[in-house]
Parts: sequence; structure tokens; C-alpha cells
Amino acid sequence: MAYYYRLGNIPPKRHTQFRQPDGSLYKEELVSSKGFSGIYSNLYHIHNPNNVLKIGQPTPYSWEPAKDHGLKQTHLKTAGVATTGKDYLSARKMLMMNNDCMMGICTPEQRKMDFYFKNADGDELIYVHDGEGVMYSQFGKLEVRQGDYIVIPRTTIYRFEFKEEGPLRLLIIESHGPIETVKRYRNEVGQLLEHSPYCERDIRPPGALVTEAEKGEYLVQIKKGGMLHPYTYGHSPLDIVGWDGFLYPYALSIHDFEPITGRIHQPPPVHQTFQAWGFVICSFVPRLFDYHPLAIPAPYNHSNIDSDEVLYYAEGEFMSRKGIDRGSFTIHMGGLPHGPHPGTVEKSIGAKETHELAVMLDTFRPLFVTTQGLEFVDPAYPMSWSE
Repeated sequence: MAYYYRLGNIPPKRHTQFRQPDGSLYKEELVSSKGFSGIYSNLYHIHNPNNVLKIGQPTPYSWEPAKDHGLKQTHLKTAGVATTGKDYLSARKMLMMNNDCMMGICTPEQRKMDFYFKNADGDELIYVHDGEGVMYSQFGKLEVRQGDYIVIPRTTIYRFEFKEEGPLRLLIIESHGPIETVKRYRNEVGQLLEHSPYCERDIRPPGALVTEAEKGEYLVQIKKGGMLHPYTYGHSPLDIVGWDGFLYPYALSIHDFEPITGRIHQPPPVHQTFQAWGFVICSFVPRLFDYHPLAIPAPYNHSNIDSDEVLYYAEGEFMSRKGIDRGSFTIHMGGLPHGPHPGTVEKSIGAKETHELAVMLDTFRPLFVTTQGLEFVDPAYPMSWSE
């Protein structure tokens, strides 16, 4: 994270005595990255965070790349999907993957989780396409709403409570490495620069600490090594009285991303929102089009020699694509040129603005459709550039 934050009560010095009202010690927990060399936070528990009552049998929780999909431009039609599973974990359907990341959808029937989840395999980026609610974690209460990116560092213990009314649709990206703000947007001490398309004022950390002191049985489903490991603890993971540091979940609304525009068409890096190992995330938001007198608003044809490009279409009408719905994915593979559909370039000339919203994932290693993703493939898409 880009800045220091604290909630609740903490002692004046780290690793010193901090006593509860009954005289016993609060239990300090360091949550750190890169061993002891990356960002970290210190949390103070009422109970011992290692107080495990029982450990259940692990169950497989992983996805496999489809072996016979081949090299072709791909459209995944997920717009008509009502629900993808009963609860938050069974509803997570990863549609694309490589060794650096996975990307998919989640539309659970149950709006409130009756367990906690900890992803020990990777950081998560969740885009709330539809819905609103609250994410509870040991770092506090984070209110989330449509258009939010939620960045969840690995090993964060959390659960969602979404409102019952209205649609619910989540886009989920899991990253093998940390998901961070963009390095070129930051100065030498980590502050977001004046010309960054968003700043710390737009980033929403947890707003209030939720402390649950009661003992009981609390299930935490831990994802590690492609398995779900059910751990039952003797107290709530939310037994925190205070914490401070740089590592914590936060939300950033796509509506707070300020677009960078120019006289001629700007390339996707101007839309970059996050960086991670092996990929970047970009946000396409409502903006004015190019203002050169001979500008062509539609994007030019592009051959990406070392990236695969995914666009998730959230809102609006994309001038360069035909047959794309809200909730569609397009995957344009490295090694093949891609660009506007026939007729869309001339049609775009003279357009002054766009009201589109989309999330883009660009990987630097090949990305594969999963076996679960095959059911959403549009077989006509690879030939859709034919005149």
C-alpha cells in the first residue's frame, strides 16, 4: 500500500507489553510480506491467533487450462449467467489462467458468508460489477459498492455480506504476486504523484474496527496449494483491538479513476490502474475522445508480440466491437493482430466522447482458457473480422 494507516488501540512501541483490562497480554501478530523486507502490519489480538480447535480434510480447489482450445481470438459470453454457485467459494469460476494469475466470475446465491475465507496462495483483486455490501476482515469493516476494486492482500481473513436486493456480480482476479499501485505513479517515498490518475484521497481503507471477543467455533476456509483447508478456531478472527501498518485491504472505485486523454488515440498504458508480477490492470472509463482535427477515436490494429489482452466489458457500448454484451470477455492472444471490427473505424470518426466502462488484464506470459471457461466460448468470434 502507498501509505501508513491505523485503527483501534496499539501500544506506543512495537513488540512491547500491551495488557488487557484483566492484566493478561494482548497477542501481537506481525503480518509481513517478502519475509521481513516488504510492507507489513502489526495486529493485536484478544486471543491467541494459533488457537485451532480442529482441522478438517482438505478438498481440491483449483482449475485446469483447456488443452484443445488452440490459438484464436476468443469471446466468452457470460452476460446471461444468473448464478454460478451456492456460496462465495463454490461460485468462484476461473475462466482464464497462467502461472501468474487467474481471472473469472462469481455470482453466489447466498449473499452472506457463514464462514471466513483466507487465500494463502495469492493476492486478490475483486471488481464489484453489480451489488453492494460490507467486507469484514481482521483489519476492520470495509463498505463496498458497484464499481469498486477491492484489493485483498494474501492471508487476509475475510467474509462478505452483500445486500439481498438487486443483482450481484463479481469479477475476480487472483495474483501469484502482490497487487500494487503503479510504480511510475509514485515518488521516491511512495506517495502518488500529482499527475497520477488517482491519489490516496480516492483509496478507501477499512473505516471501522469490528472487535468480536467471544469464544466459540469459527470456520476459516484456507486456500493453499490448490486445496481448501477447513480450520476451526476457538474465537473469531475479528478479535483485534488495534493494528497499524501498510498492509491491509482497501477499495478504489473505477469512477474515481481520472482518464488521461490526448490529441490522438492514447495507448492502453495511460489507463493502467494496478501492477503485479506478470500482468497489469487497466480501467477504461467515460472520457472525451481525441481532439486532433483528423483523429480516429477507434483504436488502431495492434499486434502484441509478448502479451495476451483481456477486456471485461462492464458498461456502455464499445465502438470497436460488435456482438459484445455487458459481462462479456474478449481475449486477444499475443501472436495474432486484433483491432476494430469492420465498419467501426469510419463510424467512430467525429465521435466526441465515450461512456464505456471496462476492466483490462494484460499478461506478459500466455493466458489459457480453463476447462470451465470453454462453456462460455463464442465459436463465431475468431471470424468476426471477415468483411
